[in-house]
Amino acid sequence: MARRGRRRTGPAVARTTPPPEGGAYRPLPDRDRDAVTDHAFAILERVGLADTPQPSTDRLVAAGAGLRRDGRLTFPRPMVEAAIERSPSQVNLPGFVEDRGLTIGRGAVHIGTGGAAVRMLDAATDTYRDSTMADLWSMMRVLDECPNIHYGLRPLIGRDAPSGFALDVNTAFACVSATSKPTGVSFSSARSVAPVVELFDLALGAEGAFASRPFSMAVVVHVVPPLRFSPEGCGIIEAAIDEGMVIQTCSAGQAGATSPPSLAGALAQGLAEILAAVVLIDAVRPGHPAIHAFMPFVSDLRTGAMTGGGGEAAVAAAAAAQLLGGLGLPHAVSAGITDSKVADSQAGYEKGYTVALAANAGADMVQLSVGMLGSIMVASPEALVIDDEMCAAILRSVRGIDVTPDALDLDMVESVVTGDGHYLGHRRTLELMRTEYVYPTIGDRASVDEWEAAGRPALWDRARQRVADILEVGRPEHLSLAAEEAIRARFDILVPEQQP
Repeated sequence: MARRGRRRTGPAVARTTPPPEGGAYRPLPDRDRDAVTDHAFAILERVGLADTPQPSTDRLVAAGAGLRRDGRLTFPRPMVEAAIERSPSQVNLPGFVEDRGLTIGRGAVHIGTGGAAVRMLDAATDTYRDSTMADLWSMMRVLDECPNIHYGLRPLIGRDAPSGFALDVNTAFACVSATSKPTGVSFSSARSVAPVVELFDLALGAEGAFASRPFSMAVVVHVVPPLRFSPEGCGIIEAAIDEGMVIQTCSAGQAGATSPPSLAGALAQGLAEILAAVVLIDAVRPGHPAIHAFMPFVSDLRTGAMTGGGGEAAVAAAAAAQLLGGLGLPHAVSAGITDSKVADSQAGYEKGYTVALAANAGADMVQLSVGMLGSIMVASPEALVIDDEMCAAILRSVRGIDVTPDALDLDMVESVVTGDGHYLGHRRTLELMRTEYVYPTIGDRASVDEWEAAGRPALWDRARQRVADILEVGRPEHLSLAAEEAIRARFDILVPEQQP
């Protein structure tokens, strides 16, 4: 057991960048948007979904779904539209700490993690190894201090977990103990949902407390493209709704492999799969809060492998945000995926334009791959702090330009050009220094001479130091020691105890 000494003085809770309103970028003209949407409704009416488990089949047929002779469920457009109408257009995601909560919906752009990486890039040795629960805690702890990352979905799999249940419980503990931001966890089985909620109650200090502050979403892959329900996912949705968890569904078809090769066709199929989740949740509990992750992945058709760093992936994610935003559904899209295995120029440009397009399209949540490398198979806290700084600039671009009388100040122009001849020392320059501009802390803006005199410091080295500084502080303060001890007494926790 770690020594229970006096807590070291750490940094205050990092201020999080307010989410700006997006939506200026619209890759689909209205006519094309409507055509894709209509095709999605037609897919549901004619083709429907297969592999629906019997409890869900019974619910959906009772609600108006059709049952084909081959067992596929079909969904009349009026049924789907009614479910959309009953689905909340905004979803509140509390933080473990109350003032870190988010409101998802209506185009305010939030950045988050997510994924299921199975390897870590070890910055000390520059090698790859299997990811562990301790790595998950470290990633989420670093996320807690990243001001431009608003929430954290599990980015990696702890491969030291001996079973699916151990994975689910330890993932929940790693997330809740490392960050007070809203989180999201996945489940290997519906049987894990109630114990994880019990763990969250212990973290909050009272039975039933999580139902009043559901700070962690249930992230559920409800569909297996093309157009098949996941029976296990359907069961997890029902269990999570019973426990009061916010649901995040997920469709992740791969254009040219598990969805049509045309981007328009892939978008229509993915939208149909998302709308099937809307109908399913409505049949279980109308109006239950849900967010829908629409992730139109792309294939490299030369090999069939998934690729996330191309321009096709960027425009498809932006269009996915536009489609779900147009239906008034709170949503997430994937962006920031890079096929590069290290934080190099390829990683920078692939992450940069994919996140920028999704954010400027008004995606409610941009998730999955901040802090990820190698086609989302590798996680890295150093990449996470680099990506956090990238997102600062992207969120600033979404915010746009404030055109106000104060911004267009004729008297200031007169005083400067007839006076000192520059604006550097003007009162308004000092006032706007922190509100109009964003400054890098890891990125370098020194002159070439200054940079060479400093020993040519590399971005990766500065990122390593930033991660080391965060982890040196130890455990954050939001989860009490008593709550942590109660959780460890109830569950077999693999995450090592952190020095207070």
